[in-house]
Amino acid sequence: MQAKNVPFDNYTLCSSLTASSSIRTLNIGKQLHTHVVKSGWISNVYVGSSLVDFYVKVSIINDAVNAFDEIPVKNIVCVNALLSGLTDAKMWVQGLDLVQKLYALGLDYDLFTLSAILRVCAGLSAIELGKQVHARLIRKNVDIKYDVFLQSSLIEMYGKCGLVEKAKNVFDLTETARGGERNRDVVVWTSMLSCYGRNGQFKDVIRVYELMVANEVTPDAVVFVAVISACRHTGNVSLGLKYFESMVHDFGLQPDYEHYGCLVDLLCKAGELEKAWKLMSASNSRASISVWGALLSACVDYGNVEMGKLAANKALELDSKNVGIYVLLSNLYANVGMWNEIEELRDLMKEKGLKKDVGCSWVDVIS
Repeated sequence: MQAKNVPFDNYTLCSSLTASSSIRTLNIGKQLHTHVVKSGWISNVYVGSSLVDFYVKVSIINDAVNAFDEIPVKNIVCVNALLSGLTDAKMWVQGLDLVQKLYALGLDYDLFTLSAILRVCAGLSAIELGKQVHARLIRKNVDIKYDVFLQSSLIEMYGKCGLVEKAKNVFDLTETARGGERNRDVVVWTSMLSCYGRNGQFKDVIRVYELMVANEVTPDAVVFVAVISACRHTGNVSLGLKYFESMVHDFGLQPDYEHYGCLVDLLCKAGELEKAWKLMSASNSRASISVWGALLSACVDYGNVEMGKLAANKALELDSKNVGIYVLLSNLYANVGMWNEIEELRDLMKEKGLKKDVGCSWVDVIS
């Protein structure tokens, strides 16, 4: 189009920015931004919204904020685009500041905005504001049980604020939709599982998971992190192994480092170090340094020097300068009186220029 001197219109610019964000081509997006400003298209709220959305999707939030500020006349679409980026980046305070500007901009909330505000409330544990949003939804006669995004946002908000019964009340509202059909998708179920897990109600995590499967809702990888973690906290090794195997064989999901981490931690706490080692050895390098560290920590507790050394070597292959691994290995040697090995370890740390961080604590006194 440029070669043939065909002028861009707003549809062309919006489509080009959307394409640039989809393939994450930052340079082209910035060139389009320059053209938008020079040609005056920044005054078009749809082009401006696409520009904000572009920067959000390529995770450059500061540029998204600048692009938002450049739009002379804003609508709720561009606000939602920026608010989504701020919440995804966990910039909760900035998100709240943006919400507070809505009245000054002469704009009102839509359902997407309210859902995003609930995420901000969850991030800040701002329960009073969260309750106000819930009350507004009720006053606007919004039927929450037909909107899975609002359902999950409300459950997450109440769960992170410790109000489990409130979260359960919202979850119970979603039981049936029109015609008696189930209206709980996997996101809503996951939100309730996470709520119970976050508040230490691990038996309820397992109960809700079994209910979810009985309702023929297919769990995803996030669900299995929650249920295996619940087994870890309850010390139920056989059930944790059952869910791990079910994840692979019944649902065709590939475990990642989080699943291996939860299961290894479960096995280690139960003293099943050999099983943990075999599992990690068969994981095809999916074990992270934290997982090897968990096994090493268990070896310290149970005095298993040989396996501890193997776990430490595996961890140091991933990060040769991880001071925590050296400290754990030193503790393992100290527990069994291997003082020469400790001295060698200290010399190795000095050679690598490593040293243990000094801990500190403080108390704020308000006069």
